[in-house]
Amino acid sequence: MQELVNRPSVCEQSREICPIKIVSKLISGKWKIPILWYLSQEKRRFSELQRLMPGASKGVLSKQLNELINDHLIEKIVYDQTPPKVEYSLSKTGESFTSVLDVLKDWGEEYIKEYQQIKP
Repeated sequence: MQELVNRPSVCEQSREICPIKIVSKLISGKWKIPILWYLSQEKRRFSELQRLMPGASKGVLSKQLNELINDHLIEKIVYDQTPPKVEYSLSKTGESFTSVLDVLKDWGEEYIKEYQQIKP
């Protein structure tokens, strides 16, 4: 058993890019999965996202939105109007991630049923 734990992953052995590490990097950050989840429902303005995630500071939320934009998972839509209007939405790549979000949601619901029931 110990030999399996210490064995390098297939990706490390072949020196290829590991897909799991890439996904982990893309969604690492406390608010990235919730951001993606809320944007999978509809376009949102920054203030809406802040209301939906009251524990996220303005700076952290802004940083994680920018990282998601740079990683091509979301898009920032700036409307040419006064006052300025900005919305965030999933990109085409981000939309392809919604099936993963659905699986995470379903798994989370099952976990809650099994382990998070209120004890008398």
